[in-house]
Amino acid sequence: MSARSATPWACAASSSTPPTNASPNPAATTCARAPARRCWSRWRPATPSPSCLARASTERESAVPTSKPDPAKRGAALAAQFPYNVNKVAEHGAGVPPAGAASNTSDPLQTASTASESAVSPKVGDGVPPQGVNPNNGPLDRVRTDSGGQVLSTNQGVAVADNQNSLKAGLRGPALLEDFILREKITHFDHERIPERIVHARGSAAHGYFECYKELSALTCAAPFAAAGKRTPVFVRFSTVAGERGSTDTARDVRGFAVKFYSDQGNWDLVGNNIPVFFIQDAMKFPDLVHAVKPEPHNAMPQAASAHDTFWDFVSLMPESMHMLMWVMSDRAIPRSYRTMQGFGVHTFRLVNAHGQSQFVKFHWQPKQGTHSLVWDEAVRISGADPDFHRRDLWEAIEQGEYPEWELALQVFSEEDAAEFPFDVLDPTKIVPEEMVPLQVVGRLVLDRNPDNFFAETEQVAFCAAHIIPGIDFSNDPLLAGRIHSYVDTQISRLGGPNFHELPINAPLAPVHNNQRDGMHRQAIHRGRVAYEPNSLGGGCPFQAGRMGFMSFPQPVEEDKVRGKPELFAEHYAQARLFWHSQTPAEQMHIAHAFSFELSKVQVPAIRERTLAMLVNVDAALADMVALRLGTLVPDPQPMAYAGELPAYPPSPSLSLLSRPGASGIHGRKVAILVAPGVDEVMVATLQAELEGQGAVTRLVGPHVGMVGGLEADMSLETGPAVVFDAVVVPDGEVAADDLSGNALAVEFVTLQYRHCKPLMVVGAGAGLLAAAGIPATLPDGAPDPGLVGSTPADLPAALAAFVQALASHRVFARETDPPRV
Repeated sequence: MSARSATPWACAASSSTPPTNASPNPAATTCARAPARRCWSRWRPATPSPSCLARASTERESAVPTSKPDPAKRGAALAAQFPYNVNKVAEHGAGVPPAGAASNTSDPLQTASTASESAVSPKVGDGVPPQGVNPNNGPLDRVRTDSGGQVLSTNQGVAVADNQNSLKAGLRGPALLEDFILREKITHFDHERIPERIVHARGSAAHGYFECYKELSALTCAAPFAAAGKRTPVFVRFSTVAGERGSTDTARDVRGFAVKFYSDQGNWDLVGNNIPVFFIQDAMKFPDLVHAVKPEPHNAMPQAASAHDTFWDFVSLMPESMHMLMWVMSDRAIPRSYRTMQGFGVHTFRLVNAHGQSQFVKFHWQPKQGTHSLVWDEAVRISGADPDFHRRDLWEAIEQGEYPEWELALQVFSEEDAAEFPFDVLDPTKIVPEEMVPLQVVGRLVLDRNPDNFFAETEQVAFCAAHIIPGIDFSNDPLLAGRIHSYVDTQISRLGGPNFHELPINAPLAPVHNNQRDGMHRQAIHRGRVAYEPNSLGGGCPFQAGRMGFMSFPQPVEEDKVRGKPELFAEHYAQARLFWHSQTPAEQMHIAHAFSFELSKVQVPAIRERTLAMLVNVDAALADMVALRLGTLVPDPQPMAYAGELPAYPPSPSLSLLSRPGASGIHGRKVAILVAPGVDEVMVATLQAELEGQGAVTRLVGPHVGMVGGLEADMSLETGPAVVFDAVVVPDGEVAADDLSGNALAVEFVTLQYRHCKPLMVVGAGAGLLAAAGIPATLPDGAPDPGLVGSTPADLPAALAAFVQALASHRVFARETDPPRV
């Protein structure tokens, strides 16, 4: 445990009495009375309701001096309590800052903007403005809007008589410029889009909560970890990185995994990815990376794809990207669902406890449903069949009550431990292997509510790496340093100004009080004439929190100002090897095929050769596999920047997706039941009941939607192709089986299920469809295929049990051959 701070710290939960200049200040920490409750039940144009007038009058009589106030003397009584700034001397030298001096008054006019604030109307309020309160910080119910039972109006509240026709001079005459209703409607429509994010433009999100398993006060004073069972509201956004807002969900890409904690201490944004490393080591190269991977500027192609010249030109000249390339070419980059992918904080952060002691930390999100992916052919087909595949999956799971869950795990280690690692923990292209620092599971994340409005919440949410709270701090990771600035800067441009924090989805639940004023789209109406600190006219409020507030960890800095990288940053290949050697044979084949596919799209041979030369430094067998598929020779290895001996890591099984099958069984898995006229309808009902009873989602897929015999098909073979399902069942029924066997779409359906290594179950005559598709009954080595479950109607219960087991395992990769057998 490092204890470099000179003085003890305390978090926002700690007690502290701010110093005052004149007298004890019991209101320094709670200098507000509760906001007056509004009682305008129905406003009439003439006068407010008698009860409101009576209550407002009573409160004014008790709160306002009987003599007419002198506007020029507002704040004079408070100012008199501050003969000088007692905290000025404490500003010099290091140490814990004192809490600001503050005073309070029983006279609200002392801190008012105007002596006329006691005026009453439905717009200005009851004449008793709340003190010490920011009503913008509260539940979203305060801004939810519903138009049930209401007439259509303009944005100015004017009822619209005719929403079908513009105003014209005669039925066949010209439209008139005076039609303010048309102009308002069209003008607003013309401005409904805002700039999309430069990266992470395509995203989906949900509300939920983080629940702490145990208090972590020994490690951190961050509010979400303050007590076992404590729940902190969150909003989580998943995204692709390279594609534009309208691109496909299943592109090969990194996925964003951003969590906004609405904590007691303010908002904490843990803005991570589904891959624990990154392409570059320093934020200086981030614009270059993004320019390289985005569509090429001369023709704006390709969309949401890295398989083009400029990306591979860049990364083949940046060998530090090699580790990240291994992850992106793996199945990690084509997840089955947001619900089945991990999340990582990527950078090394600090945890800081109430005593100022700090430890390094890496954040990991582990999905309860396990880590599962698509295969590449499947991902490509889904892009055409359902570009919203991941968005739809997340939405439907929550709507059906199958709430996605992850556990938060920490890797905690000291600076002394970090100094002994064979890599630099400030290098974002490196992981800390779990064998070196085991994971500590500390809580769970549950998403249990979909947004009401995609634009207002998912599109307008602003995640910023700079948003941290007491108990969390930054390391000196040079990529993180750039993100701290870049995210805030992006939101100012994208959301129209510096007040994006006042948008409801971004507003913290913790109270916001400061002297930041004005700017585009300002929502808060601040009382008083004070907008600076220190002040005496406002009683010193808002005052600095001192030890109760955020204080950066006092890390010593004793080096020269330089541009450069530490020596260990030069080692680029050892962890790329570690990742490769930790994959199963099937995963290794997928990585080799992904490199081959991407480089086959590269038109410049020199770029392909440079990339192959980097792969030689990772593993000769990998380079051979890729070179064979590119029809070229393996080049000499690319020279290394690192002069030392490469660290030798033992394989880390946790780096394989298959190491985390999950513990949720078949919950949320989508199963197609193929139906046609003559299918055994009783069996279909039995299959649905059994599978749905264990948490699966079933859909009847037929030659067309609507009635198929006595059943209603949910989807047709055209609108519900095989790639959007995790498994398929073909029930008994000789007539139905013959019908499906003669339908090329049905044959293709089971063919793709087999090729993509998914479970298939056939009962009785349903086996004829597999025969029509030429699907073999055994694996390539002659062993039984555990993902092919055949049954007679009498053996249905046992067959269902075997099918459920195969479905829980997700795929049978032992089926794969290159090229495919079927």
